[in-house]
Amino acid sequence: MATVQDMIRKKGAEIFSISPSASALEALKLLEKHNMGAALVMEGGEVKGILSERDCVRKLELAGKQAKDTQVGEIMTEKVITIEAEEDLEACMSLMLEKNIRHLPVYSGGKLKGLISVRDVLREVVEAQKSMIAQLEQYIGGR
Repeated sequence: MATVQDMIRKKGAEIFSISPSASALEALKLLEKHNMGAALVMEGGEVKGILSERDCVRKLELAGKQAKDTQVGEIMTEKVITIEAEEDLEACMSLMLEKNIRHLPVYSGGKLKGLISVRDVLREVVEAQKSMIAQLEQYIGGR
């Protein structure tokens, strides 16, 4: 079974982040520019939180705040759930379902390796199923 590291290799390890002191408007522009649903909030190379589109909607619009006047640090999710690169796809899916999250920072040996989304996990599941179907078709046709 595929590991989280396999997903990072396929996707690429580029990480887009934003400072906690940046405005929420800057963060929304970053998300839009890179077609992302979330970005890591980092300061000095350390993850301080994660900011998702959901955070922006719930903590800006519903609270009546303005994106240009609100710092990312005020609306980010501070408790960041992470996963180790060596974990398998099933463990990753279970964690995302259990914690109701769509984005996971990936670590290996204490170092940040990337950020995966539920879309990345779904893509990997579909690829695994296609491979299994092809193998079964080969097996059945080989008789």
